[in-house]
This record gives sequence, structure tokens and C-alpha cells, in this order.
Amino acid sequence: MNKIIRVLTLVVALLVAIPVFSQKFAILSDIHVTPGNANEQQLKAAVAEINKSDVDVVVLTGDLTNEGSDAQLRNVKSILDSLTKPLYVIPGNHENTWSQSACKTFNDLWGADRFVFNIDSLVVVGMNCGPFMKMGDGHIKQEDLLWLDKTLAERVKPGMKVFSFNHYPINADLDNFRDYVKVLKKYPVITHLGGHYHAWKQYETDGIMGIVVRALDMHNHDYGYTLMDVDLKRDWIQVYNKRIGNEPELMYVYKPNLDYYDTPKPKFQNLVSAGFNVQKVYADNASIFTRLAVDSRNIYFGNSLGYCKAVDKASRQVRWGYKTDAMLFSRPVVGQKYVIVPTADKRLVWLNKTTGKMVWQYKAAGPYVADGLIADGILYQGGYKIFQAWNVDRHKLKWQYDSIGNYCQAEPVVKDGDVIFGAWDTRLRCLDKKTGRLEWSWSNGKSQNLLSPGNVVPVVTSDRVLIVAPDRAATAIDRKTGTQLWRETQARKVRESLGASEDGKVAYAKTMEGMLVAMSTEDSAFNLLWSVDLGMGYEHAPCPILVHNGYIYTGSRQGMLAIVDEKTHQVVVKYEMGSSEVNGFAVDPGTGDVYCSLIEGTIYKISR
Repeated sequence: MNKIIRVLTLVVALLVAIPVFSQKFAILSDIHVTPGNANEQQLKAAVAEINKSDVDVVVLTGDLTNEGSDAQLRNVKSILDSLTKPLYVIPGNHENTWSQSACKTFNDLWGADRFVFNIDSLVVVGMNCGPFMKMGDGHIKQEDLLWLDKTLAERVKPGMKVFSFNHYPINADLDNFRDYVKVLKKYPVITHLGGHYHAWKQYETDGIMGIVVRALDMHNHDYGYTLMDVDLKRDWIQVYNKRIGNEPELMYVYKPNLDYYDTPKPKFQNLVSAGFNVQKVYADNASIFTRLAVDSRNIYFGNSLGYCKAVDKASRQVRWGYKTDAMLFSRPVVGQKYVIVPTADKRLVWLNKTTGKMVWQYKAAGPYVADGLIADGILYQGGYKIFQAWNVDRHKLKWQYDSIGNYCQAEPVVKDGDVIFGAWDTRLRCLDKKTGRLEWSWSNGKSQNLLSPGNVVPVVTSDRVLIVAPDRAATAIDRKTGTQLWRETQARKVRESLGASEDGKVAYAKTMEGMLVAMSTEDSAFNLLWSVDLGMGYEHAPCPILVHNGYIYTGSRQGMLAIVDEKTHQVVVKYEMGSSEVNGFAVDPGTGDVYCSLIEGTIYKISR
């Protein structure tokens, strides 16, 4: 009741007096501009309005585009360049998740994916919060959390306040929001502002006041942006809905709150059946977006600072690191003599396996974000609109297939004489292993690239190929002809997480309800053999499913490991490793131990 009275008192004060505001912000969010769409023209109208206004600064909180392509980003940049006010921009999930440049073009155009500036006694800070190059929750990189703490410690002087921006609000949709809030609460943060939901919302997290603002297009021809007045002298904040061509409409007015508190994290009851052991073996100083490679001595991975690292399994110390010029998303490929690093800075780099020194490199036209695979001395590697076969020891390109409409991401399957892989152009392809000739190409029939089988490792049997995809369908395809045999869209909401029994007779998929479903790979129609609740709840992580020694390994979007007994169909391990997405699993070729990485930068070992 006191809070309501306080807000009403502020509203009355506003009605009887015209305050002089200290800082005026125009906030654009979720503009989703593609060349020629209606939002493009409305953004131009918004820019024209803002240029004529008394706004001090403009902030764009992400989702500038629909697919994050270079062409879409440059188109938006050309429109925003006509702003006459200072502009600060951060990307959203539509720039990060499906980026054709592996998130690099955004930084090239706007300088960085984070910002900080002072305006009078206000420190304004904004950071990218992913998700990065695959479906997942929002995530603030580990190095950005460190940067935030250091930057605010240097900039915030007595009497100053902080205004923070992200694309996501501060809640569970941001997997490490608790770590983020812990840093913010060390400083006088008066408001956190984000978008993403295409809806208005006022909320509070541990005492930090938050606002979710409108999208450019709120449907039914409701186009507009947000205006915010921050008056530190009178100690209030006003938020307005500014429809294009109309007067601002007051949405919220409130007094900044600096009385922070702690919300206890819900306790998770781990289940670890007898014979299993789960332990953290390494924590990096950056985020890890790659799966792991493991050999007799080392664990190999890439991080968000662009380093490929080799960590000694016994000492858990870094043996060597190789620095690239962009975040790494591809798992390092380990051969007998070399570690090959597909990089987002458009290279394939051959490293000496012992020293980590570069031996040779190939420069491509686009970034590599796909996992590669070595079979019989040949590296099969997807890239941006290409798929290549390399002789590993000779560093020689054997063949290249270049009739792909977008980038490759998931590891290919090499079986007998076939190479089978998906790409983010709605297609699954089968190439001849020796020549790279196209044997067949299957399409889901969708016009949206976002629904492609681009980040799923297919299940391949002697006569069939099974996939799941973001269109939430499971599909069986004739391996010889590429003809669709069956397609299931109703029984379960599958997405990108798939694996198979070691005999190939059963395919396992994780659903968006957090279920594990077992499907026959042999029947002429879709046949659900069994299912079990993994206890994950809502789920969309594309973590590939591993089947090893009779157990099925799955990982969640929020750091949960679930292992299912293949015979009894019972969950035997349910373990909270962290708060961020599990990237994938790797088997130690010597011990049979299973390793996995989490986006937050940790590596775990599961042993029996």
C-alpha cells in the first residue's frame, strides 16, 4: 500500500508541475528490420522523429534484424547512421543465434557488443547477452562480468548512479542472471532496461527495478519506441510509450530503489546412482561455446576470447593456448600429429599437437562455426556456404562442395561412402565421400532458414537417415535416394538434440518438455518405443545425445546432466552442474570417462 501511495504522489506531482529532466533517452528495441519489410520504413520514421526531439541519447537494445545476416545488419546500420543523436547499440538473440559472421560483423559495424558512457552523474552500461550461435537461454560471457565489475568500480564515484541495459530482462531467461545481479548490486543501479518480450512490463529482481520496453512493431499498426526521463535531482524515472506520429503516453513513473536484497536460489536435489561420479575438473576464465575433444593426455576446447586450449587431464593445467581473432564455436579436431582449429575469423589452423604452435593455415571467405570430423586421415569440415574434405597430414584440399545457401554447424556423419550433414538453408545433404559429388538433397519445405536442420547430428543407419530440427518435427529419409519416408510433428515437440543406440536400431531425442523419447529407426512409420521424463522442464538446448556403454547422456539449457539406463529406461543420474547450457559430451578413448563443457566455462568428468 505504501508503494502505491508513493507512486500516486509522484503522478500528482507530475500533473501539477512541469519538471526539468536531467537526461532523456530514446530506446529502440526489437526492431526486426529486413530490407523491404514494413519495419524498415517505420524505423526511418522513428529516426526522423528522434532527430527532431530533445532526446539526449539513443540506445538500441537488440534484435535489429531477423536472421542477423551481414546484409540485414548493414541495411539497419545505413538507416541508423542518419541519427543526429549519440547512439549506443547492443545485439539481441536474432543477431547472435543465427549470425552468418559468427557474431563478428556486428562488432565490425558498431565497434563492440558492449558499451559504457557517462552522462552527467549517470553511468550507462550495456552488454551483449547472447545466446551465442545456437539455441539457448541468454548468457553474459564470463569476461563481460569481469569487465562490468572492473568498469563500474573505476567509473562510479560518490553520488553517481548506474543505468544498465541488456536485450534480456534480469530473470531466469538469462541463465547466469544471479551472477550478473551479484555484480550489479555492488553499485547504485537505479534501473535495468531490456526488451525481447515485445511487451511492456515492470518488475523487480533483488531490489533492482527493471523495465521491459516495447518492440518497434507491437502489431495492429502500433509502431513506436520508448522514451525515458531520468531525473536524478528529483529522484524519479518516467517511462513513455511513444507511438510514431502521436504524443508520448506515460507508462510508468517510479522512484529508484537502492534497497537491495538476496533471493535464495532454489535447492536442487542431485541424484547420483551407485557407481557414478560427477566432478568439476576445470574452470576457464572465459565462456566456452564449443564441445570438447579428448585424447590420451589432453582436453581440447575453444573459448569466447578466441583461445584454443589444451588442458592436461592429470594436472588440470593449461598445457598450451593458441589465440585467434574471434570467439570460437567449433570443437577443435584432434588428429595424430595436429589439432585443427576451425575459426570464426575465417581460417582452418593446423597446430602442432604437442606445442600448440601454428604449422599451417587456410584462409576462407567466411567463418567456420561447424564441428569437423577426421575419418581415415581426411578432415570433413563444414564452413560458410561450403563443405570441404582435407588430407590432414598433407594440408591439402581433396574436394570442396560449394552449392550451400548458408553456413554449416553440426558435426557431419561419415558412413561407408557417404557424408551426410545439414545446413542453415533448410536442407540436409548427402555427398559422395570420395568426390564430394551431391548424391541427394532433402528440404523441409520451409521458407525460414531458422527452421533448418543446421545444428543437428543426423542418425544414420544402413538404409535410413533420421533428423530432428527447430520445426519440431522428426523425419526419416531414405539413405539411398533422399526420399522422405515419414515425418512426425504431433506426438512430441522435438528440436535439435538427437542420438542413437550403439546398434543403430533406436534413435533418442530430447523434447521441448524435457522428455527423452526413443524412436525406432527400422519401422516403416513413426514408432514411439518409450519415453521418460528427464526432469528438465521446458527445454531447447541442442546438446547432442551420447549413448555410451548402455547409458544415455543428455544435457539441459540450464546446466543439468541427466543419464538414463538404456535397458530399464530409468534416470540414474540427475545432477546440477551449473546454470548454463551443456555444449556436448566426449568420451575419453583410454578410460571411457565422459567429459562435457558448459557455456559458463566449466568442464566436468563423469566416470563409472
